[in-house]
Amino acid sequence: MTIRAKLTVWYSAILFGSMLLIGGLSYHELVYEKHRSQVSSDGDDDAEGWADVVQIIGWCGVPAALVGIGGGWFMMKKSLEPVSKIATAAAKIDERNLHSRLARTGNGDELDRLTEVFNSMIARLENSFQQIREFTLHASHELKTPLTVMRGELETTLVETQSSDPQRERLLSELDEVLRLTKIVDGLTLLTKADAGQVTLELESVRLDELVRDCFEDAKILAQARDVQVCLGTVEQVSLMGDRHRLRQLLLNLSDNAAKYNVPNGVINLQLRNVDGAAEFCIANSGPGIAPELQQRVFDRFFRGDASHNSSVDGCGLGLSIAQWIVHAHGGTIAVRSVPEPMTTFTVRLPLSVK
Repeated sequence: MTIRAKLTVWYSAILFGSMLLIGGLSYHELVYEKHRSQVSSDGDDDAEGWADVVQIIGWCGVPAALVGIGGGWFMMKKSLEPVSKIATAAAKIDERNLHSRLARTGNGDELDRLTEVFNSMIARLENSFQQIREFTLHASHELKTPLTVMRGELETTLVETQSSDPQRERLLSELDEVLRLTKIVDGLTLLTKADAGQVTLELESVRLDELVRDCFEDAKILAQARDVQVCLGTVEQVSLMGDRHRLRQLLLNLSDNAAKYNVPNGVINLQLRNVDGAAEFCIANSGPGIAPELQQRVFDRFFRGDASHNSSVDGCGLGLSIAQWIVHAHGGTIAVRSVPEPMTTFTVRLPLSVK
């Protein structure tokens, strides 16, 4: 029950009690006192007094109660309307628009004070998020230089040094780890800049069907290591306004994810359709699937899913987070549907026009 309904019920109960009190006082004055001053033998005066009480309640009490309830409901509606506005405005605030503030009435009442407290809390959250972003950007920047140096030294050592097979394998393993750290740093830098609104899309007319066909060729290369078959389904001609580089990155991330989290001799299906004025790209892969309670977390940063299935999968846990950002930056949506064992499907819907 809402606060407005509770207040209305309590207000109505108070009015009902007031009517009973009016009736009791009317009975006391019109019946009891009159009975004390005049002795009636047949009780007709009592009946007449009760009729007067009912008449007073009917003609005065009931209309007054109706007016009181209506007026009280209107009063509470006007009084609680700012609460609804505060709740609506607060629900729209997330990590992407922490600079927004709730509108204050300025009248100094309790609700205005509550709004001030909310705004102070949002300001503290904005400051905390900003500090986290700055720390991540600075850390990523500081890590890039030593990682670049380490990569160069390892590659030079592999080329110039005549090392034994065990030593070469060790150097290659170290180089792989450096490349993996570099990929993590680059992904964190991109996502942090995107959170801060520092990444601008280069919008142009893009033939998405051409990018999907290119992605199909790339997916076949990515799937070779696990003997996964890549199938290209329906690909309709679709053009939209978008960033070609980011859209290609989106398709590659999803293809790489479908190849890595697959089973030997599995399958990957790709298709692109024009559905209700939007480009709908679907990529499905066979594999162990994603548990229902984990499907809402697959786009979280560094989320790797079930460790028992993914312990041997190479990755940093940022690919789907980047894919989600690219989709949202283009005004689209991305969703996952997974049934254990048969197929896991990622569906991307992108508007054909920029709003």
